[in-house]
Amino acid sequence: MRPWELLGQTRTPDGEDMSLTRQGSEYVILAGGKPLMSSRMHGSEEALAAFGCRDARRLDEPCVLVGGLGMGFTLRATLDLLPPRATVIAAELVPAVVEWNRGPLGPLAGHPLKDARVAIEIGDVAGAIRASTRRFDALLLDVDNGPAAFTASQNTRLYDDAGLAAARSALKPGGTLAVWSAWDDRRFEQRLRHGGFRVEVERVRARLKQGGPRHTIFLGHL
Repeated sequence: MRPWELLGQTRTPDGEDMSLTRQGSEYVILAGGKPLMSSRMHGSEEALAAFGCRDARRLDEPCVLVGGLGMGFTLRATLDLLPPRATVIAAELVPAVVEWNRGPLGPLAGHPLKDARVAIEIGDVAGAIRASTRRFDALLLDVDNGPAAFTASQNTRLYDDAGLAAARSALKPGGTLAVWSAWDDRRFEQRLRHGGFRVEVERVRARLKQGGPRHTIFLGHL
């Protein structure tokens, strides 16, 4: 068996170690020594884009926010769905993750950061949402492991009542909030409804038709 190779290392805003590793053709990002994401399982990230952009893809000039760059799979799926005049804001909290996507991770998703429709915002995605009013046709949030923060405690601000109110304000009429989660979360589902969203919940496999663990996509429609 090939040994794991360390390709990059950084710290999260909470001071936790984050690293990019590779074994053969598999890439894994770890946070605090625990796997956060793997290049072997990204079907549910692609499903996040498919469900979240179901309405935006029909528009001539949609504007979509992808919160959490990861390994670029959600961003790539979003770009593949949207028309040529779309605008996609990719917000990522950890600068090193952006650099990894420009470097060793780039080929995995076909170098989505090179697409002219993409603008990168390095910083807290919650700040990008709060600074926007009726700007986005879809908000796609793949941050941490979902509403229960894992990497950065401040990510909980995205999913509390104030965070959902900010998301509502940032969305255009008819817009969609889509949230990826590693597990079900009935409280979050109820919070979405309480926040005025029409809620759908989709459960998908990490590798879609090829299996893997089940992940959850929360959809909040205006």
